[in-house]
Amino acid sequence: MRLSRYFLPVLKETPAEAQIVSHRYMLRAGMIKQASAGIYSWLPLGFKVLRKIENIIHEEQARAGHIAMQMPTIQSADLWRESGRYDAYGEEMLRITDRHDREMLFTPTAEELITDIFRSYVKSYKDLPLTLYQIQWKFRDEIRPRFGVMRGREFYMKDGYNFDLTKEDALHAYNRHLVSYLRTYERMGLQAIPMRADSGPIGGDNTHEFLVLAETGESEVFYDAQITDLKFGDREIDFDSHEQCRAVLDEFTSRYARTDETHDEAVWAEVPEERKRTARGIEVGQIFYFGTKYSDAMGATVQDSEGGKVPVHMGSHGIGVSRLLGAIIEASHDDKGIIWPEGVTPFHCGIVNLKQGDDEADAACESLYASLTALGLEPLYDDRNERAGGKFATMDLIGLPWRITVGPRGLKNGVVEVTSRRTGESEELPPEQAVEKIARIYGVLGA
Repeated sequence: MRLSRYFLPVLKETPAEAQIVSHRYMLRAGMIKQASAGIYSWLPLGFKVLRKIENIIHEEQARAGHIAMQMPTIQSADLWRESGRYDAYGEEMLRITDRHDREMLFTPTAEELITDIFRSYVKSYKDLPLTLYQIQWKFRDEIRPRFGVMRGREFYMKDGYNFDLTKEDALHAYNRHLVSYLRTYERMGLQAIPMRADSGPIGGDNTHEFLVLAETGESEVFYDAQITDLKFGDREIDFDSHEQCRAVLDEFTSRYARTDETHDEAVWAEVPEERKRTARGIEVGQIFYFGTKYSDAMGATVQDSEGGKVPVHMGSHGIGVSRLLGAIIEASHDDKGIIWPEGVTPFHCGIVNLKQGDDEADAACESLYASLTALGLEPLYDDRNERAGGKFATMDLIGLPWRITVGPRGLKNGVVEVTSRRTGESEELPPEQAVEKIARIYGVLGA
């Protein structure tokens, strides 16, 4: 993509309504535009990152054996009455009626709808285990939407639902999701700590939230410092193995880590003083096991091996996709702008032409652009007739992890400059080696 042809409405001034870093930078970098309170249009740059996050989630869900589908955003109130949640959910649910006075709602979550789908088609224990998921827009009518996409009314969310014959199998699904979520967040450059949490209106006794530490987090968190040393890394896990998944859950949840809602002073007192930490955290996901709460209420049963009918054990598992984008910025930025981790960056690198219109500089930029594109990478070429300072400021604001700077002075010596956005360190390389360096960083070429 050439910046002269891209839609990137960058703002020089910070909008007055933006109170936190992610909201400020998303508005200034032309990623979102508010349509109404808590509801945003996703402009090309923001939409591109949203898709990168979504793709990682799909890949890791497929790795864990989960099956993607899509459900409607508008649900019948009758299903929610079956489960007993229609009146209990509260004013956050947007209730509507159609022209025939049928009561409907804009989905905040889909336990009822997925249970109805399951009970319509699955009748035997032989069809279990089963996990279905979707990534879809949701709506909760927040009384005070604020902080941009961090607490909006409309949000993009991955919600998954497991169906299992026994509690043991359902808890394995719970552990399997915890493993897949750890992989998902680390691929996005985040450390998301699983913390014992409150189940809220979803229900159930087993639940963990995944929180990213950030000063602007909405939750106060208490944790053992040892937990921040844990990394899932590139280890291979057999997702069908109860033992392997349970071992990962034990590893990542055996140390104290809780939100303020579930904080227990007695247990906290057992943590050595030198390892006690308090901070703020941003919730980016949650997993639940709630047993037969919905299957009992809605008649979701299967025939077991002895011919009897038994309710299935269920759980649900969510990732806030649009919220994740804000959380990444909160965790990765400086006073110049965003610093995207390589896994979710909208463009793999920026190309800055210091002297647009200079034949040699133009030709070198075109060659770099063509070479990177041929390798399957997406460079953003700033080919505008702008001053160098303005080009650098734009690149710093939008946060691409790597920048290749091309100018007549360097080209006379046969080099271009490759700069890391995170460290600010630069290296002069011949253009071909600059391309190779970027390609190796993204795994296009061997190390």
